[in-house]
Amino acid sequence: MRPANPAARATLIAAALLALGAAVSLGLARFSYALLLPPMRDDLGWRYVTAGAMNTVNAAGYLIGALAMPWLLARCGAARTLWLGSAAAALLLAGHGLVREDAALYALRLVTGVASAMVFVSGGVLAARLSLKTALGSGVTPGLVLGIYYGGTGLGIVACALVLPPILGLDVVGMGLVASARDWPQTWQLSWLALALLAALATWGIARVRDEAVPPTSVAARAAQPAQRGRAWRPFGYGLAGYFMFGLGYIGYMTFIVTLLREQQLGDTSIAAFYALLGAGVIASPWWWAGLLQRHHSGRPLATLNALLAVATLLPVLPVVGGHPVLVFASGALFGAVFLSVVASTTALVRHNLPPAQWPAGISAFTVVFALGQIVGPSLVGWLSDGPGGLRLGLAVSAGALAVGAALASRQRALG
Repeated sequence: MRPANPAARATLIAAALLALGAAVSLGLARFSYALLLPPMRDDLGWRYVTAGAMNTVNAAGYLIGALAMPWLLARCGAARTLWLGSAAAALLLAGHGLVREDAALYALRLVTGVASAMVFVSGGVLAARLSLKTALGSGVTPGLVLGIYYGGTGLGIVACALVLPPILGLDVVGMGLVASARDWPQTWQLSWLALALLAALATWGIARVRDEAVPPTSVAARAAQPAQRGRAWRPFGYGLAGYFMFGLGYIGYMTFIVTLLREQQLGDTSIAAFYALLGAGVIASPWWWAGLLQRHHSGRPLATLNALLAVATLLPVLPVVGGHPVLVFASGALFGAVFLSVVASTTALVRHNLPPAQWPAGISAFTVVFALGQIVGPSLVGWLSDGPGGLRLGLAVSAGALAVGAALASRQRALG
């Protein structure tokens, strides 16, 4: 049913447009890679460490973009940065479909990471501003606005699950599109072009987003913030360590899980359903864990979610029953329902324990350690997977990292 309140309708439309940014930055530009990795690896002859390094440079680009965002937002504004980043991501995704050389793909993954940060960070800023505006009488709760925005990542994952498998299943030689299996375009290249088209369509909607006004910050808070910036992260040592382990562990799963399922002879239709289920879990996750994040001011939510992710990562690699369809789908559903809420748990930890003037510094510290974990994780898992243990060992190590992250985060106390 459509909301009767015009202000509520306008707020929901704005939140939905912002969600397209999350779909582009993470769903299309990052997590689509898991579906495309198997055919790319077969065609290009990659070792697992090379495949992982592609996501390592993407994460490095994201860190560079995130560090540059304060400067960029000050000069371009959030709405313009969002639109420019989304348009750049669409062009860069198209570039992935036009090259075959490793060096070119490395460069594209790096710069795509920068564009992803532009989109996701600016979109998050606009979503936070929109959530503040809801208190002025639209009738839409701030939690709903933020849930819609972060759920956009799941929308992008579901779109990949629906669009990419049919393209990857094409017989480009038999259809006469190419003369041999080494010619352009291969199905993975067509898939990148399809992602570029989806990103371009999303950018058309994102272009309608406008900057939201925010309440002015008090003079006292502005004056206090520079002095506090260097101290904000210090009380969160265990939380930061747990979040680093999350970044290191989760990205191995999101890079290699589809490749593992193909090695376990799971069919194309089942893999597409698995990835769509994972994306649906991401869409629903903000509402499932909101109460946990609100009730606890310590590291307990981060510890709980890390522990659940460790279980989800371990299910497909169990030596006796790993690869069973029921366990595979349980793994995808649980992983999708949890992993994005880990990000929200660190934001909640900062908001519960620090004064507003210190929120940016605290959140920035968590963002940096998360990005560092994402940089290490894919190459580490790829290197391990090239050994005799294969992908099972690589993902088991990812599960171990998440379990260690849970143990560390459980020691994070509220600051009172």
